[in-house]
Amino acid sequence: MRLAQVLTLLLFIRLTLVHGASSNAKHYIVYMGEHSHPNSESVIRANHEMLASEAAVHHYSKSFRGFSAMLTPEQAKRVAESDGVVSVFESRTSKIHTTRTWNFLGIDSIQQYKQLQMDSSSNVIVGVIDSGIWPESESFSDQGFGPVPDKFKGECVTGEQFALSNCNRKIIGARYYFKGFEAEYGSLESQGGTFFRSARDSDGHGTHTASTIAGSVVANVSLLGMAGGTARGGAPSARLAIYKACWFGLCSDADVLLAMDDAISDGADILSLSLGPDPPQSIYFEDAISIGSFHAFQKGILVSCSAGNSFFPGTASNVAPWILTVAASSVDRIFNSNIYLGNSRILKGFSLNPLKMETSYGLIAGSAAAAKGVPPSNASFCKNNTLDATLIKGKIVVCTIETLTDNRREKSIFIRQGGGVGMILIDPLAKDIGFQFVLPGTVIGQEEAVLLQKYMETEKNPVAKIYPTITVLNTKPAPAVAGFSSMGPNIITPEILKPDITGPGLNILAAWSPVAIEATAERSVNYNIVSGTSMSCPHISAVSAIIKSIKPSWSPAAIKSAIMTTATVLDNTKHLIGRQPFGNETTPFDYGSGHINPTAALEPGLIYDLDSTDIINFLCSIGASPAQLKNLTGQLTYCQNPPIPSYNLNYPSIGVSNMNGSLSVYRTVTYYGKDPTVYYAYVDHPVGVKVKVTPSKLCFTKTGEKMSFKVDFIPYMNSSGSFVFGALTWSNGIHKVRSPIGLNVLSV
Repeated sequence: MRLAQVLTLLLFIRLTLVHGASSNAKHYIVYMGEHSHPNSESVIRANHEMLASEAAVHHYSKSFRGFSAMLTPEQAKRVAESDGVVSVFESRTSKIHTTRTWNFLGIDSIQQYKQLQMDSSSNVIVGVIDSGIWPESESFSDQGFGPVPDKFKGECVTGEQFALSNCNRKIIGARYYFKGFEAEYGSLESQGGTFFRSARDSDGHGTHTASTIAGSVVANVSLLGMAGGTARGGAPSARLAIYKACWFGLCSDADVLLAMDDAISDGADILSLSLGPDPPQSIYFEDAISIGSFHAFQKGILVSCSAGNSFFPGTASNVAPWILTVAASSVDRIFNSNIYLGNSRILKGFSLNPLKMETSYGLIAGSAAAAKGVPPSNASFCKNNTLDATLIKGKIVVCTIETLTDNRREKSIFIRQGGGVGMILIDPLAKDIGFQFVLPGTVIGQEEAVLLQKYMETEKNPVAKIYPTITVLNTKPAPAVAGFSSMGPNIITPEILKPDITGPGLNILAAWSPVAIEATAERSVNYNIVSGTSMSCPHISAVSAIIKSIKPSWSPAAIKSAIMTTATVLDNTKHLIGRQPFGNETTPFDYGSGHINPTAALEPGLIYDLDSTDIINFLCSIGASPAQLKNLTGQLTYCQNPPIPSYNLNYPSIGVSNMNGSLSVYRTVTYYGKDPTVYYAYVDHPVGVKVKVTPSKLCFTKTGEKMSFKVDFIPYMNSSGSFVFGALTWSNGIHKVRSPIGLNVLSV
């Protein structure tokens, strides 16, 4: 779009706002594609002059074109019809998807990583878009770091309790964004919580993710004695650029998109976003993270995003093929807070409980302690004003869960308010998650619940004692996909199997903001244990940073391929990874290509590479018009006729969502190795489908050599409306390059 077109469009918006009612205005993002101007200042200046002051919220002018504004639905529709506009969509709200792990992943055994010189790895910059950072944490020490890399063009923006001195050679940049949030939710001050109008983190989430990625080595770290050991990020010599776009756990799309615009321009190598929209996800070019990450991909920046914590099939977010989408899984460590019953029986409980009970206390079920007028079934959930204080005083209260989204910690607060001294929560679906309570509390599964109930029914005066948490290591089976981890299929383009990968996201210890006490049961801590795909995403971001430091010329797609094709689908008992809490059978819709294997990812053997041209062909296959593509790329672009099918995108997994009869899929691999070698194809056949790979042998003579192959799928039974899964593995006896296969066979 030429400058004159931009000014005409903005003038139209200003006139319609001035002359039309705007009481029903909402916050919209107007996305105009690739940036073609030599600098952004002239466009921003014109925007300020031409756009009504009450409408302008953000200008996107560095890495792509657009702005956000307060518009009525009618105005938004008119703007969307203007030449040069790719899409207009309401700014939605994304939510944050909230020591032992690196040892479990075997990252200490990576010889190349140990031998990395500081100057090599420390030039990698990871941009973290989150809730900010607590810069005083020991995890962000810059001891031993050299000067800030010349390629970094970002800033250290000062603000409330955040000075220039809070940046260093580790935290090399910090910005914050709040205009989008305030346009949608009102002022920060009106939210009623602790915050800093700066890049300083009052939530803890951003500090946790940043230190997981690149925290410096800190000895003797624990959460109140739990999970003790040495804390460090996966890439401790990487640099951090912080972009605070989340407030009170909520992230305005408009703010997130501006953060991505800045991060791309600033020179980040990797972007890490542990946040995303509630399902269902919008189409790619009406979704802020998809838009920002598309332009990052074009600039050679890998974007790693959490898949979400929505439990169910079809809820995975951040599913664009140019994003590395991360599910969450467990590590070989559990936190037991066991229950000692009056009959000397011990029940296994799970929580992060540092509190010690000096003696046993009486037990009472929440349902037996209902406040006046409250049904017993409602009282069993232990919610506000449902319990009779005279009945629970001095007792341990046994509670149940009403919905998956119940606030578990809140239940303990209400029990404490009523004079209760402890809580046992029956929560079979979430017992593996380490919750923190304001009084001695623990979570039990169904088997323990049956035993507890039987004891309480047969004992006249049942009593119990809740023990402080003990950390148990080397547990089996591990990993397992976390029960909360969002699942595929990809509801936008199901041919792109999502998520891509899984990594540690359950009960992860990392740095924390000491003022973020709500999440730590009112205890101020410098390190905290939390769970979510928010925690798995930075693990993958860190491994991406390590690969980037060793293979600086590799594209985002090459790094992604290396991570995906070397992943493992087996746990430490050599069985297929299960899904918590019951060990259910899993598929690539749970774990993607598998659980990350950092050691193997450094030397994958073969990679599936792709570039912007491949992405444009993919967009053609899903219906993008020449006009949309022109605005998107900044140049006239035509689709092939017929377009290349979306299942032929050179992706590291293979998916076909509507398969009618036999079909052929094509892929190209690039060899990265020192000597000539031969790779052979091995197929794990999906149920009801014969698979033939041609050629079945790939002979490489030198590194960088590319070879293509065809995969024929010949179905002999339909899959009854659901996907069937298999895998294609190329092996030369040293490297195994595995691609999951997912097929929805409609007819044979």
